[in-house]
Amino acid sequence: MGLFGSSGIRGVVNEMMTPELSLKAGRALGFLHKHVVVGHDPRTSAAMIEDALVAGLLSSGARVTRAGLVSTPTLAYAARRFSAGVMVTASHNPSEYNGLKFWNPDGMAFSLQQQDELERLINGDLKGVDWKAIGQESGSSDAIPDHIAVILKHVRPCSLKVVVDCGCGSASTITPYVLREMGCKVIALNAQPDGFFPARDPEPVDENLSQLKATVRATGADLGIAHDGDADRMMAVDETGRMVTGDELLAYFCRFEVKESVACPVDASMAVDRCGKDVKVYRTRIGDAFVSEEVRRAGADFGGETSGTWIFPRISYCPDGIYAAAKVVELVSEHGPLSEAVAQLPRYPLKRGGLKFAKEGWKAGIMGGVKAEIEREQYRSLNTLDGIRVQYDDGWVLIRPSGTEPKIRITAEAVDAGAAERLYARAESIVKRCIASCAQ
Repeated sequence: MGLFGSSGIRGVVNEMMTPELSLKAGRALGFLHKHVVVGHDPRTSAAMIEDALVAGLLSSGARVTRAGLVSTPTLAYAARRFSAGVMVTASHNPSEYNGLKFWNPDGMAFSLQQQDELERLINGDLKGVDWKAIGQESGSSDAIPDHIAVILKHVRPCSLKVVVDCGCGSASTITPYVLREMGCKVIALNAQPDGFFPARDPEPVDENLSQLKATVRATGADLGIAHDGDADRMMAVDETGRMVTGDELLAYFCRFEVKESVACPVDASMAVDRCGKDVKVYRTRIGDAFVSEEVRRAGADFGGETSGTWIFPRISYCPDGIYAAAKVVELVSEHGPLSEAVAQLPRYPLKRGGLKFAKEGWKAGIMGGVKAEIEREQYRSLNTLDGIRVQYDDGWVLIRPSGTEPKIRITAEAVDAGAAERLYARAESIVKRCIASCAQ
């Protein structure tokens, strides 16, 4: 199994994510890139992992600039002045995790090809440079002010009351300040950086946001904003204290941000397809890096994933939870309460589930059988980028193997609840037959 997942290198600290691995990663990156900016989130292991990374970079003769405690989108924006950037973070994962995210100057995460090259060097036997060629390091305090400035350049002044739950993460360094500069009255929750994330788990999902929802209701705020540990994600709570789902927020952004085209993963709601007349929707594999790559390739106006990652190419190809927060505040200020705008969006019944099977090795056989059965059916289109997504006249089904367990996940969405149930039941029946066939 490779080092890289869908978002860089990530693992439990001192198990998979060790200073030894970070040292090797730094040495490998320094072999390829000679001017690197490095930042970190507030995790307890940040100094250990970052210092090892920097040591590796310096041993390869690279110049290193430390940006300090910053959000991932801040670091990715800062990378425009360097040959590469590295963020020490495990994003929305719990506090025992840490990791490394690698960025190109345009804010695009390292491609699969770049990751493969880096992994080959990490696993190789690289030697450091001669002592006279060892790199130098310096610090910079420009990253946060520069990121704030470019965001304020692209949003209008607002005077809303906004509750911001920074989750004790990197957002503490920037989001409340951006919104105050816009003219908002900001109530900041959990704005003390703390790598134990004592207030809540870093992932901004509904069950972790009870404090934010209650505070929005209690203060009469216009909306609430929630971030994950490194603030590449942003989710919103409307003025009634209800969390807006990822599919709803994606459609909301599309309604106002998209003129010609949008990129989103294969599991996003078909509400995106109804976001505007003649709008082209590019479907991608699940993972924000794949969405970003498609935004760049297609020249799309916007890209998003329902986990809370939003890509605005006017600033960067990195998912930017800070700019997304400023943008949703601007949109609410211009177009009225978030609950009312969301209620006007197209919505469709959706059902999710899955079926487990006995052996990991069955996965390919099951999915091959599923594809063969579906190809004998009547459908409008078939997408096999990530699992099998089948578009029918009245809805769609996604059949996709789990990346972490022997399980086939099924998602069905349709124009009405009855159609969603029928599509789901049909897919479930196919998967059951294919599992039974592999078991024989």
